Amino acid sequence: MSAFEIVVAGEADLEQLLPLMRAYCDFYKVDPSDEELLSLSRTLIADPEREGMQFLARDGNHRGAGFATLFWGWDTTEASRIGTMNDLYVEPGARGGGLAERLIQECLNRCEERGASRLEWITAPDNARAQAVYDRVGGVRQPWQVYQMRAGRR
Repeated sequence: MSAFEIVVAGEADLEQLLPLMRAYCDFYKVDPSDEELLSLSRTLIADPEREGMQFLARDGNHRGAGFATLFWGWDTTEASRIGTMNDLYVEPGARGGGLAERLIQECLNRCEERGASRLEWITAPDNARAQAVYDRVGGVRQPWQVYQMRAGRR
């Protein structure tokens, strides 16, 4: 397997990032438009200190092989900043070689740099492959139940 580099995604990386985000959305059977996905990325590129950032993993041929998205938030119960890794995706051909672990570590490193008390994430209950990675890197399952409501769509 070729070596991978991980970079903070910038405007010049969107051409490689978009197909990875599309594949991630396809996995979860959702279909935001390309324009919406690019708008999300551009928001992060414009304000990484307050919004967050995306990391792009490239293979030895400088082709996009995976990505992670890190958002900044706060937790009142800890009175501290937290990082939320909202997305993690590695294309099938690059799986099994530790790239997901490296993307998680990159998110954790940025949390430490920012003084965040923790990195957190969620995954689908049936995503056993992802859960095996998360267990392997030392992630701890939490007892919280996730709820959501759509804004403006009740």
